[in-house]
Amino acid sequence: MTERTHKTIEQAEQEGKYIRKVRSFVKREGRLTKAQARALELYWGDMGLNHQDGMIDINTLFANDNPVVLEIGFGMGKSLVEMAKNAPELNFIGIEVHKPGVGACIALAKEQGVDNLKVYEHDAIEILADCIPDGSLTTVQLFFPDPWHKKKHHKRRIVQPEFVESIRRKLKVGGVFHMATDWQNYAECMLEDMQSAPGYKNLSETNDYVPRPDSRPLTKFENRGQRLGHGVWDLQFERVD
Repeated sequence: MTERTHKTIEQAEQEGKYIRKVRSFVKREGRLTKAQARALELYWGDMGLNHQDGMIDINTLFANDNPVVLEIGFGMGKSLVEMAKNAPELNFIGIEVHKPGVGACIALAKEQGVDNLKVYEHDAIEILADCIPDGSLTTVQLFFPDPWHKKKHHKRRIVQPEFVESIRRKLKVGGVFHMATDWQNYAECMLEDMQSAPGYKNLSETNDYVPRPDSRPLTKFENRGQRLGHGVWDLQFERVD
């Protein structure tokens, strides 16, 4: 077995490993419900993926060569399961750090008979670096990431130039990075980072934001926000190089 432990950050970086210095999330572990715990116990072997297992072979994983959609931070998994159920011609991989959300997602997927979905319970940055092959994804989705709205916390926002480049490497040429946020300042920062990132093309006809595509389900939170007049901004950038 390959040794995965590094003595220092410097050694890891010399070996080509990206070491996360600032987390884009705070891990708030809520208590698992009985249903969530049962889903994890019964179905993790079928739906769960483990960071320590390293690089995946996607065609083997899903036993087909369908296009693959990766979602980062799926929360409780309701919209991800809905998307997977509505698009059986696609394969889905979800990444979430919060165990109750992972358990809820697995429980709902099994209840809905969804079998084109696999999930990680781990930090997305490490999954991208260690488990997802370059040029393997058709779409990467990042919906409503933590906005870290205080200016002093902006460095914790996950959409940063280094992250954007890591997404580009994982996408196929022609693949799309789709982001959505309900914080205008974060939307503006995302747009600025993406516009200046090499190898991407904005799919917006106005060179800024796109209308919400039908493939992204409206959440209860988003519906409520729209009724209150809150905005939501979608961005879609295609890998061209």
